[in-house]
Amino acid sequence: MDSHTYPVTRTDAEWRARLTPEQYAVMRNHGTERPGSCALLHEKRAGTFSCAGCDQPLFESKLKFESGTGWPSFNDPVPGSVETTVDRSYGMVRTECHCARCGSHLGHVFEDGPPPTGLRYCINGVALKFEPAA
Repeated sequence: MDSHTYPVTRTDAEWRARLTPEQYAVMRNHGTERPGSCALLHEKRAGTFSCAGCDQPLFESKLKFESGTGWPSFNDPVPGSVETTVDRSYGMVRTECHCARCGSHLGHVFEDGPPPTGLRYCINGVALKFEPAA
């Protein structure tokens, strides 16, 4: 993780107790789930996708779209919920996105999304929890 201090902090043991092994690998070690492996990829109900690490609301379902990549994709996050950093891993330069509240790795954002933003927030489904609208 970076040296930035987040409003929600936990020890490594606390993160391991809170997250499944797959969530821990993705969210705390910048991993990636297998494409098409998460049920949230197919979630189409109205509601909110929140951080599995700290419950911060991240994305509204109305901004979710089918990108064909195998990961849940969104046009835009809830304002102030997601921060970005430059990711130079694997010989590429990408924009990583992480939870602004706890710093957990969520995925990456690309400039190949549909209007109106032209952005595609490509998010690991295991990093998310879904709460249907009431």
